[in-house]
Amino acid sequence: MDCVFCKIISGEIPSKKLYEDDLCCAFYDANPQAQTHFLVVPKTHISSVSEITEETAPLVAHIFAVIPQLCKKLGLSGYRIINNCGASAGQTVMHLHFHVLSGPTLGERLV
Repeated sequence: MDCVFCKIISGEIPSKKLYEDDLCCAFYDANPQAQTHFLVVPKTHISSVSEITEETAPLVAHIFAVIPQLCKKLGLSGYRIINNCGASAGQTVMHLHFHVLSGPTLGERLV
């Protein structure tokens, strides 16, 4: 598979990992759009939100349980979670991922 996130998860492509468990991985965005900008991705390749099924929904729930834990660990008092679903909505890597952004000027800009 030629998926950049799958290669990051497997270690083929280096990243600045923030968190990893059996189900998901979090790493800092290579092109940050805020003071703090990291991605949380499932280790199972799911192309986008459109591909979530009842079987994979618990994995997404796990990711949404991990995000606030990471934000608390980083001392973030507020943050934004963004998901682009499909190329026409700005998804550039076809592997489900959630952007987590935070910073002092975040409220002034849309990502």
